[in-house]
Amino acid sequence: MDQPRHVPVLLDRVLELFAPALEGKPAVVVDTTLGMGGHSDALLSAHPELTLIGLDRDPQAIEMAGKRLARHGDRVKLVNVTYDHIDEAVEDLGYSHVDGVLMDLGVSSLQLDEEERGFAYSKDAPLDMRMSKGTGMTAADVLNTYSHGDLARILSTYGEERFAGKIASAVLREREKEPFTNSGRLVELLYNVVPAASRRTGGHPAKRTFQALRIEVNGELESLRLALPAALGVLGMGGRIVVESYQSLEDRMVKQALAELAKSKTPPGLPVELPGHGPEVKLLTKGAELATEQEIEDNPRAAPVRLRAAERIGEPR
Repeated sequence: MDQPRHVPVLLDRVLELFAPALEGKPAVVVDTTLGMGGHSDALLSAHPELTLIGLDRDPQAIEMAGKRLARHGDRVKLVNVTYDHIDEAVEDLGYSHVDGVLMDLGVSSLQLDEEERGFAYSKDAPLDMRMSKGTGMTAADVLNTYSHGDLARILSTYGEERFAGKIASAVLREREKEPFTNSGRLVELLYNVVPAASRRTGGHPAKRTFQALRIEVNGELESLRLALPAALGVLGMGGRIVVESYQSLEDRMVKQALAELAKSKTPPGLPVELPGHGPEVKLLTKGAELATEQEIEDNPRAAPVRLRAAERIGEPR
């Protein structure tokens, strides 16, 4: 039986959006952020002829999701890779295009629930935050080595933190006394630096700093910038892309990428659409869809989600 942490966000809506592209035929969907495999499992169960390509940068997620999805047999193809390599993964498996792409962005339940990963500010844990354990720099490395300017920049840009400069100054002072190793000390620093008035209206004082560190450590926005055109590029005619974002920077990138492809490139004033100049995709959502109050009550991690979807209606230009 699934544990509560494995509840996929907006599952019914995701299934509903994909259904027209998958029903009653052999189809291929790429789950670019496999995680614990909840969305993938539901898609495979709903569509008996579906082949699922699951991507994840975390080898542990691949292993655990592989066990969960084993009952679907050879309809499941798992690849340990970051999602900006979706086009290579699809080609390597012998497909020229796919019928669906799911991008459930952010940190997976697996990573949030493992205290030693250091993603959650509610528990004192090592300042790691790497989505792929053992590879690359940690959040502690960022705090202990970045200049004041670089630290303030990532806090401001990736965390949208108003007090980025003050926090950076405090970090530099504290790391002179002793390097940062655990999240508890950073959280205490943030409580001391972020004004009480801001804490009352802006949520937990560590939320924005932890988000910024996580994005920096994992290169998340750069990966997404590369992944969006790659994902749209492998989508066949009538195929659908569904993206779930959990913070405004990601959602803005998704919104802009889809909106650009939904525009006609025919010069204004012409009476007909020029061949090859029509929209590449049709938007399936009006703005970003949010979780209902009931879903948030059932699954609190759905609270920040912003869902957008589109269908390919024209050839890539």
